[in-house]
Amino acid sequence: MQYLLAGLGNPGSQYARTRHNAGFRLVDAAAKKWGAEWKSWKDLGEYAKVNVGGHDVFLLKPTTYMNESGRAVSSLARFYKIPPQNCIICFDEVSLETGKLRFRKNGSAGGQKGMKSVIEQLGTQDIPRLRLGIGPKPEKFDLVSFVLGKFSSEQDPLVEQAAARAADVLEIYFTQGADRAMNVCNQ
Repeated sequence: MQYLLAGLGNPGSQYARTRHNAGFRLVDAAAKKWGAEWKSWKDLGEYAKVNVGGHDVFLLKPTTYMNESGRAVSSLARFYKIPPQNCIICFDEVSLETGKLRFRKNGSAGGQKGMKSVIEQLGTQDIPRLRLGIGPKPEKFDLVSFVLGKFSSEQDPLVEQAAARAADVLEIYFTQGADRAMNVCNQ
């Protein structure tokens, strides 16, 4: 079976390690764990192919910017004939405390524009997703400034730990299924 694991974020050094690039950090941690080597995907992103638990897993980091993430995800998924339910999307979640992970089999975009783009391009909400908490947003910040800001020195280690844990959860997903991954992740 084939899977697509996509991390959402924005390309460029100015966005590296921002809250909105949490999806990239999750996929980067998995790529490091699984020894992935990145290549260009049709000027739409960077991708790698690894084998996890006997499954081909395509990792993807779109370079289309967050709001157009669905273009890269749908391009790779269609090329390799990966159905939406085998596309796992990783992204930031402002309503979760920093460093918390949540895994779901499906659902709405919940206001996350990158996920909204993926849902629109794939034509369904039946897409698994792994969200990394980046909140709470302080009252004095507007949402755009907050998500495009960097984690504090206290928060960054929490994000690194969550990214490493996410790689473990994703490995459970690929080897033992979604229900087991949710049970481990959503504690």
